[in-house]
Amino acid sequence: MAEHRVRVTQDSASRWRRRAGEYDTLAEALAAAEPGDTVTVRPGTFRENVLLDKAVTIVPAQGPGTVRIDPPSGVPLTVTAAATVRDLVVEGGDSSAPAVLVTGPQAAPAFSGCRVESRSATGIEITGGARPTLHGCVVTNPGGLGLRLRGEGTAAAFEDCEVATAAQAGLAVLAGATAALERCRIHHTAGAGVLLADPGSAAELTGCEIYEIRGSGVQAEAQAGGRLVDCEIHRVTGNGLTLDGEAELVLTGCRVHDLPENGADLRGRSRLSLAHTTVRDFGRGALSVWDQGTEAVAESCQIHGSTGEYPALWVSDGARLTLTDCALHDLPDALFVLDRDSAATADRCSFSRIRSSAVSVSGGAHVTLTACRVQEAGTGLWFRDHGSGGLLSDCEISDVATGVIVTKGADPVLRDCTVRASTDAGVYVSAQGRGTFEDCRVSHGKGFGFHIIDGCRTQLTHCRAEQNERAGFEFSEPGPVAEGCTSDDVAPSPGVADVPSPRSAQLTAAAASLTSATASAAPSTTPVIAPIPDCRPADEALAELDSLVGLATVKQEVRTLIDLISVGKRRRQAGLKAPSLRRHLVFTGAPGTGKTTVARLYGEILASLGVLQRGHLVEVARVDLVGEHIGSTAIRTAAAFDRARGGVLFIDEAYALAPEDGARDFGREAIDTLVKLMEDHRDEVVVIVAGYTSEMERFLSANPGVSSRFSRTITFPDYTADELLEIARAQCAEHEYALAEATEGALLHHFTALDRGPNFGNGRTARQVFETMVERHAMRVAHLADPSTEELQLLVPADLPTARLP
Repeated sequence: MAEHRVRVTQDSASRWRRRAGEYDTLAEALAAAEPGDTVTVRPGTFRENVLLDKAVTIVPAQGPGTVRIDPPSGVPLTVTAAATVRDLVVEGGDSSAPAVLVTGPQAAPAFSGCRVESRSATGIEITGGARPTLHGCVVTNPGGLGLRLRGEGTAAAFEDCEVATAAQAGLAVLAGATAALERCRIHHTAGAGVLLADPGSAAELTGCEIYEIRGSGVQAEAQAGGRLVDCEIHRVTGNGLTLDGEAELVLTGCRVHDLPENGADLRGRSRLSLAHTTVRDFGRGALSVWDQGTEAVAESCQIHGSTGEYPALWVSDGARLTLTDCALHDLPDALFVLDRDSAATADRCSFSRIRSSAVSVSGGAHVTLTACRVQEAGTGLWFRDHGSGGLLSDCEISDVATGVIVTKGADPVLRDCTVRASTDAGVYVSAQGRGTFEDCRVSHGKGFGFHIIDGCRTQLTHCRAEQNERAGFEFSEPGPVAEGCTSDDVAPSPGVADVPSPRSAQLTAAAASLTSATASAAPSTTPVIAPIPDCRPADEALAELDSLVGLATVKQEVRTLIDLISVGKRRRQAGLKAPSLRRHLVFTGAPGTGKTTVARLYGEILASLGVLQRGHLVEVARVDLVGEHIGSTAIRTAAAFDRARGGVLFIDEAYALAPEDGARDFGREAIDTLVKLMEDHRDEVVVIVAGYTSEMERFLSANPGVSSRFSRTITFPDYTADELLEIARAQCAEHEYALAEATEGALLHHFTALDRGPNFGNGRTARQVFETMVERHAMRVAHLADPSTEELQLLVPADLPTARLP
């Protein structure tokens, strides 16, 4: 057996212990070796059961794969000491024994580059308090488990290892053992990729991949726990994650996808925490959460791409679900909460492209939604039956068939919520549904805003409806209670408006009929909906625009926009298609040319026409939008956009967000965030960006979506000397001063001679000149013993900034 001969070398530095020997079997060599020795093995297959009970190193003489251990039965390799094993191949076919057994409290071996190719009960069994480390090892075991750890105190660390085939679980951690895996792969198993069971059992996986599994990717049960960081679970036939029996899993930065069943199925008081994790392309649900005491928590997660027809999130039998800053999209249904004691909480989450219901609540369940967004869904929220309800605050629902449905005794509370662009109804209540709506707004719908039938006792407080094609409020029978609600299709009280609109006449007649029919039957009065309080009429704002000095082309551009909007509104009222308008504008020109003033008036005019809710102006610059660290810019930009809801967001010197040398500048993040917000809330905010002409061209090319959203540019020319004089005259009139004839001539000459370089202030310069003249006038008149009224008012050439003081 010379081809199987092994050699032992002693690695100590002590000369008197130096020795070397050659042996015919591994058993002989290991018996002769002492702790610290290296056993060098020549190529061949050793058909013997090897026991490593000393801290020796065993290594093939000619490299990986040249030495195999393959006995006819039993355990091929048993390790009970802190040995080192490199590049061996271990085979075995005993279905009642593992191929490699690491056992005992002294067993802390290091395996490197080894392969286990067996049909054994287990590829590698670790038990009895052993604590091995494995690096770059591969296990294939089509006869049983891949890796198994058992017993308290048993722990193993795996780096860059692979379980390539297993007839059962790829990794099983049982009876209080623990495992740590980094950059490992587990695939092609006929059981769970990772199985965790029993109290105290735990595994931590970092940068690992689990795929091609006939079962669950990770299965945790019986109070076991696990943590996965930057891991990928995909192409499994069962659930991506299965939790039961008070088990707990924590996933951070993971990807779970391509699953025929659930992304995660939780039962039996188990708990799942997800952070920055994506669950996609699932056949049944992303998260199915069952049973009292079971809980799932997700933060900053993405859930999308269902391939089946089931709700993505299913909460039932008293379970709990908490979502924070999550995005759910491209789903048949998003969130279903069923059964009494079941509850779901969502904070700052978005639901988009939902084919049926974004949120459905039934069976007495409860939801809490705060600052959530629902867009492009069949139904935004549906509260289905008795006891079902919840609290919704600051939520937005848009581009849906019906925004909120309340039926069969359900009773939710909605505060400061908005429904926009519904095709059927913004809010629909029927069949003894109730609901409380406070400070809610429904606009731009093709049907009714608030549609309440069957005498439902819905409470409406300070709600507002506008630009809904059928009506703002429709109450078919007595029952709803409304306080302080307004609608744009209700005329003012007699004496305020001469002629009521046709729709207001219908509402008045209906109210009178209901009042007469129910005077004795209903204890409450019929709801009264008031007209929306008037803002300043458009004609007044336009008159102020016309009174501005100069800006002839600007005035014409704004009037053209107003005419298009007015005619479009009339066409809609006549049942015709209205032209699609881009209301966002680019103002170009030097400072002081009136850009901010025109933006303020533009917002007022749009509000008076019903295009904007408030018409207020929020002025910001780069410093208000761009943060100091990653992520803060998007938050600042979104906050500024929120302040401008219902009005105009005016971004001065917008080109500063896209500096010429700013490839990594956070300003581009502000632009990207702004473009998305403009698309998501296109009917709520008008955005005007302003700056120098050439620099604004660079801004418009910073993002592909920017130029398409700003299709109209209005150029503000510099003021002429005559126009600057006119501004100075206006300042004098406003502050009760007068210009002598000679002073006007001197002022005109002064304005003509001004340097019109980059720092020229236009109207601002005229106002500064006036302020300087007032100061010089005061210095001059203060020395007069008893100045007359004319002297207190009259500005003379000596008061000009260029004149010499006496």
